[in-house]
Amino acid sequence: MTTPTTVAGAVTVSLRDRLQQFLAFASLLVIFIVFSVASPNFLTYGNVLAILYSTVVIGTLALGTTFVIITGGIDLSIGTGMALCAVMSGVMIVNADFPLLLGVLGTILFGGLLGLINGVNVALLKIPPFIATLAMMLVAQGLALVLSHSTPIYFNDIPAYSKISRGNLIPDFPNAVIILAVVAVIAGVLLNKSTLGRYTYSIGSNEDATALSGIDVRKWKIIVYTFAGLFTGLAGLMISARLGSAQPATGTGYELQAIAAVVIGGTSLAGGKGSIVGTVIGALIISVLNNGLQILSIPQEWQNVILGCVILVAVYADMVRKKEA
Repeated sequence: MTTPTTVAGAVTVSLRDRLQQFLAFASLLVIFIVFSVASPNFLTYGNVLAILYSTVVIGTLALGTTFVIITGGIDLSIGTGMALCAVMSGVMIVNADFPLLLGVLGTILFGGLLGLINGVNVALLKIPPFIATLAMMLVAQGLALVLSHSTPIYFNDIPAYSKISRGNLIPDFPNAVIILAVVAVIAGVLLNKSTLGRYTYSIGSNEDATALSGIDVRKWKIIVYTFAGLFTGLAGLMISARLGSAQPATGTGYELQAIAAVVIGGTSLAGGKGSIVGTVIGALIISVLNNGLQILSIPQEWQNVILGCVILVAVYADMVRKKEA
């Protein structure tokens, strides 16, 4: 039976989560306004479209990572895993002459395979997520270079492939942004309305209690990492379609930006808390920062310093919220 105290606590947590999302969105608006005032070239249709377009890869990676971090885990392999998936798309579609649809599906499923391996290492072998995914990061980085012979694989003879990202089902609006919006909605529904989402939150909140309630925690951890891997495969598809080539060295650093987007969006690194809406806002904040600093001609090294400071502030805010709770 639900007690009044339990209901009041649930309402308080819900309000706190809503407030966090509002603060993240308010921060995005403030940053947007500052750059709009600082440069007349920032607030233009073309530049806003460029910001949305640049959010696609980071946002896609961040969506899958949200599920992993909510369980209390981490995935450092998503950047190089994305590059390996991009190379696999080139190997299947260009080198092996697979039909386009089969190659696209194979690329996404290969990302799921990488996630499955991570999940098995974490859930069954009990390897700490940081170590397990760090090892996968190195393996994926090496395999991407081996399978591509350290050279890019170009899709010049397959124009339909590039249209996946750069095409325009809506005039003057890239398909990649539409795809990101669709998968974000799917991820949001699954996180909030499905058994996968409920168990994701439950494992992150209290893994031992979840196991004692009869839930197979190991199985669901594997499912979560596999599901997140599908987003890695999709990100590999999107970045190779955007570039028109599979670049084996692409991917380094993307994992940090994706994790940063998740944390900035309010997902707790301790697990048990997070939202897809917050993650999308976090990804937009990173894209706006990167774009605005480039327009202001801020050197790349200082861009990294600013992004690092933003991450520190986001993590500290999460620590303060946990103490208050």
